[in-house]
Amino acid sequence: MKRLSIKLRVTLWITALMVLVAAAALALLFVVGREMMAQSLRDTLTEAVEENGALLTAVEGELDTDDVDSFDRGVYLMVYDGEGYPIHGRMPLGYADELAFRDGVLQRVDEWYLYDTLFEVEGFGQVWVRGVISGEEAEATVNALFRIALIALPGLVLLAAIGGYLITVRAFRPVRQIAETARQISSGDDLTRRIGLGEGRDEIYTLAAAFDHMFDRLQASFERERQFTSDVSHELRTPVAVIISQCELALESDQTPEEQREALETVLERARRMSALIAQLLTMARADQGRLKLNLEKLNLSDLTQMAVEEVMPQAEERQIEIVTDIQPDLTLQGDETMILRLLLNLMENGVRYGREGGHLWVSLARQGEELVGTVRDDGIGISHEQPPHIWERFYQADPARSGSREGAGLGLSMARYIAQAHGGSVAAESVEGVGSVFTFRLPENPKNLSEKSEKP
Repeated sequence: MKRLSIKLRVTLWITALMVLVAAAALALLFVVGREMMAQSLRDTLTEAVEENGALLTAVEGELDTDDVDSFDRGVYLMVYDGEGYPIHGRMPLGYADELAFRDGVLQRVDEWYLYDTLFEVEGFGQVWVRGVISGEEAEATVNALFRIALIALPGLVLLAAIGGYLITVRAFRPVRQIAETARQISSGDDLTRRIGLGEGRDEIYTLAAAFDHMFDRLQASFERERQFTSDVSHELRTPVAVIISQCELALESDQTPEEQREALETVLERARRMSALIAQLLTMARADQGRLKLNLEKLNLSDLTQMAVEEVMPQAEERQIEIVTDIQPDLTLQGDETMILRLLLNLMENGVRYGREGGHLWVSLARQGEELVGTVRDDGIGISHEQPPHIWERFYQADPARSGSREGAGLGLSMARYIAQAHGGSVAAESVEGVGSVFTFRLPENPKNLSEKSEKP
């Protein structure tokens, strides 16, 4: 059997619930209505009988009934002596006075209700006062109300069913919009589509906003993947082309040994750069997959920083850049030596690459509270105001023509940021175009919850 839609199931549930409520309301109206009717009749009878019975007196052994009414507030009244012989009053037409007297008890005969009270009249003896009232009019009123309810409540049930269906249709309209948007995205290649329900506080709007946020991240992820593939292809194509051309040149028969050696040196240099690029890509891939583990140990960051300075010194000398250091000695932290060294080298090599030829590179390291703070400052080309958000992206480079070098692949700063975050720290950049840039990294001496703080590059 085909499953019913959620809209129909909700509507059926509301309808069934309203039917139960209507049935319960009808039953309650019938029971309570009759009970209230009986109580009203009892009160009327009791008041009429008690008030008129209190007016009975005896004069010289004879019962005086002059002050007693025969009909009071719709109640017919009869006075009897102790033996049940009628003395005063009248009964309604059609009523057969056959029931025995019962003091203080409401009795019923056909449509008639009667009530008896026994009085003790001084100077005369016991006297019965019986009141009789017709219940036909009261029952007619109750029955009329019951018939009205019997007609109105089904109408309310139908109205509730229609209203419930319309409400569920309106409530599930955003769900259909969510499903349709997801179907269009999955069946096509337009990742820019969004549900766009707007502002709302209920669960459906929250779900739609969560889906839109997920679609944003998916689109960004696919775009990064597409850009990554394009950038990797571009970065590898140039050295591969150089290697092929140099090998072809070396294989020509008229090449001298010196020319062949020069070609092989070019091939080796390009191969090393390709190897370094592939190594960085492998590191990032492992980081993306959460498989990059840190080998934490106690490190002397001061010595490690000085080691990095010495390693980039030849590159700086080629561009006649003077490196000025201000490193506090014996600053230690818990970290991965290879990763921290890579962080330092990436920042310093970036400073050399984009520094002004014949300029300076300032490297400093100091303790601030429980953090070790290092800076790498250059007086090079700087960064334009629209570039800072992008410098941490993979393969992003400032204009290489202005730096005088094309050796960078645009992975250094992205890797540096990841390494800092993986150690519970951070990296920030400040720059003025044409003046220079300052990169500041902060690393805690004793990082905690590294797996929680690290982010993918």
